[in-house]
Amino acid sequence: MSSNEPQGPPTPPPAQAAAPAEAPTASQPPAETVVAAAAPAPGQRPTPPQPYPAPAYPAQPYPGPQPYPAQPYPAQPSAGQPYAGQPQPGHPAGPYPGMPYAAPWPPADVLRSPRGLAVAVTALLGVAAAVNLFSAAISGYAFSLMKSLTADPAGVGDDALDRSDTLTAIAGSLQLLILLATAVVFIIWFHRVRVNGEIMRPDAFSQTRGWAIGGWFIPLGNLFLPYRTAKEIWTASTQFAPDGSFREVSAAPVNAWWAVWVLSALSDRVFSTMYGRAQTPGALRDASAVGMVTDLITVVAAVLAIVFVRKLTAMQTTKAEQGPYAAV
Repeated sequence: MSSNEPQGPPTPPPAQAAAPAEAPTASQPPAETVVAAAAPAPGQRPTPPQPYPAPAYPAQPYPGPQPYPAQPYPAQPSAGQPYAGQPQPGHPAGPYPGMPYAAPWPPADVLRSPRGLAVAVTALLGVAAAVNLFSAAISGYAFSLMKSLTADPAGVGDDALDRSDTLTAIAGSLQLLILLATAVVFIIWFHRVRVNGEIMRPDAFSQTRGWAIGGWFIPLGNLFLPYRTAKEIWTASTQFAPDGSFREVSAAPVNAWWAVWVLSALSDRVFSTMYGRAQTPGALRDASAVGMVTDLITVVAAVLAIVFVRKLTAMQTTKAEQGPYAAV
């Protein structure tokens, strides 16, 4: 071909024969086929194409090394540790939020026999009665001595006056010691029967059990608060009638003991004031007379207290052994 002749379009290379499609083998899944939706009929709404569900192939394991377990954040507790305030496994939750450990369960109340304490209180009250009898005799001796000294100052020697002072000091020391010992044991017994009474009949009380102790130490309140607690214990310790109705038991032991005890306490306050201000034989005589009366009233109060302690202890023992309903 000459170079001056125009060149025509290039001649395409000969087409290569297409390779025949290979049939899928058993190890190769068939390719997904897209199905064209059929044309809707005139007047019929077209139906969107519905894809075939994807085949549920089993999940393949993650290739390569397994990931490390998740590490807790700084504010996240480590595995197995509860959050603050979360109860420990097998334990109740704490009473306050934020407590890391659970509080122990409160102990359950059970009936406890007051007989041993009642025996101790009865013995101490008996000793207290004897000591106050001795003090009353010393007060009577001092009264007689001061009366003689007022009538005839020369007829009373110094030895008799020193003897009176020594005996009075001994009697006062004994009274203080026996008063402290009796008060401690009596209040323990009083709290014991108060707890028992609440177990036997919780609706019989208007105050918490702590008042069985604290009521004795409130000025002026100790003249009526323990009495109210004693009456409620007495009511709670009383058995019901066989038919379930309320059976009233005379509260004379409670009323008599408390009335005489309050009278003794007030009389002792008057005696202490008079004795502290006495500067003459006549004033000492009057104070000794009041002291003798006070000691005798205290003896009566101790005896009535013994009756009250023994009766209330017997009532609680009977109710604990026989139940809330009386046999007859």
